[in-house]
Amino acid sequence: MIEAGDRCPPFEVPDETGAVRTLKDLAGPRGLVLYFYPKDNTPGCTLEARDFRDLLPRFEALGYRVAGVSRDSQKSHCAFITKERLPFPLLSDADGRLSEAVGAWGEKVMYGRRSKGMIRSTLVLDPGGTVLRAYPKVSATKHAATVLAHLESQGR
Repeated sequence: MIEAGDRCPPFEVPDETGAVRTLKDLAGPRGLVLYFYPKDNTPGCTLEARDFRDLLPRFEALGYRVAGVSRDSQKSHCAFITKERLPFPLLSDADGRLSEAVGAWGEKVMYGRRSKGMIRSTLVLDPGGTVLRAYPKVSATKHAATVLAHLESQGR
């Protein structure tokens, strides 16, 4: 996964509405929390999305916006957003270019089985695309709070 100090590659990825999104239009004044997750409507991913949803006002108070990324379709994202009342965009990285470019797609082990897939991870980016912090291979629960606590402790 790319690391703090690296530049996030430029991206143009459709959101749940089909609108093509870039870092420039997603970032808040201080930056963007871009979290990568395996699949809409699965237990862990739902918990993680709810945590980001519930903490969103605090991220925004610090000047950050939040967006999620998976390889799910726009239709799946729309249903997930509606069901969970998510107030932030979900990007449909169907071809995997963004996830692969940042190192969030690769081999993982689940229940002793190896497979290729989305590696749950998060990047905190400044508005210009520099990685302020990378969180590779994270747990679904409490992760959003960990990211927020770090940003608050940094005065960011």
